[in-house]
Amino acid sequence: MLDTTPLLLPGDFPELRRAAPRILQVNLGRRCNQSCLHCHVDAGPQRREMMSRETVDEVIRLLQQGHFETLDLTGGAPELNPHFRHLVSSAVDMGVQVMDRCNLTVLLEPGQEGLAEFLAEHGVHLVSSLPCYLQENVDRQRGGGVFEASIRALRQLNRLGYGKPGSGLQLDLVFNPQDAVLPPAQCTLERDYKQRLQSEHGIVFNRLLTLTNMPIRRFGSMLVSHGRFHDYLALLKSAHLEANLEGVMCRTLVSVDWQGWLYDCDFNQALDLPMKLSSRARTHLRDLDPAALEGVPIQVGDHCYGCTAGQGSSCGGALR
Repeated sequence: MLDTTPLLLPGDFPELRRAAPRILQVNLGRRCNQSCLHCHVDAGPQRREMMSRETVDEVIRLLQQGHFETLDLTGGAPELNPHFRHLVSSAVDMGVQVMDRCNLTVLLEPGQEGLAEFLAEHGVHLVSSLPCYLQENVDRQRGGGVFEASIRALRQLNRLGYGKPGSGLQLDLVFNPQDAVLPPAQCTLERDYKQRLQSEHGIVFNRLLTLTNMPIRRFGSMLVSHGRFHDYLALLKSAHLEANLEGVMCRTLVSVDWQGWLYDCDFNQALDLPMKLSSRARTHLRDLDPAALEGVPIQVGDHCYGCTAGQGSSCGGALR
């Protein structure tokens, strides 16, 4: 795989500084039951990196300090970590909202029986990738049979109340483009998704989040190998909107990797650009003082234009 980091750093992206932290985003490991082209952490079935129980307990101790209102769990497939349910239960018990970035098909994996019921019982907010409402597009990007399995998982979640008015169980879907283009308008695409999934499969959900593909790791390597990297980066830069800088996720989010090291965002984690809090090369979550984060400079590079181009893009979808 071709490394795009030298093509992105140092870059000319505007300086950013942190606001007060609200979201603790934790990568529980690189293992996943899928291998997607756009995956910026190179997750897959053969990966063995997994957060230990000791580090999971460090996450819980950090949450107990009361600085974070949301625990955002990601991977890989975070549910494949053997300590996933312990972490979710502990966070919910202390009143922290838990968000699970679920690829849907993991709900059908052997050994995951009862997972959907566990998520519903604990009121976990699901953010689930479904890059298109057409089978051929999903299977092309994520592998044969993934669309059908995703539909089965969505029906299971709907039966538990996810996505239905008044249930309190939030189900959001995630779209990312199939190619080196910006996502379409989120509100318009959400309307199309809801109409097609309801009429063709009887599925309901709450929101659609559109994410821009980052020119890093697998996707970036594909762009370089096809001679399209510089054109895509030029597209992101030309669509940059200064107004999006206020809402980018890195200002209020702390990203933790599977070993407990800290980053400004999940994309910086993928590029191994650690958060700079002191003279040390990197900081571990056990040494973090969340109250001291406000005003700290954020590590930026040209990949950051992926979050400010057009309508903007973040872990919560479009910014505008």
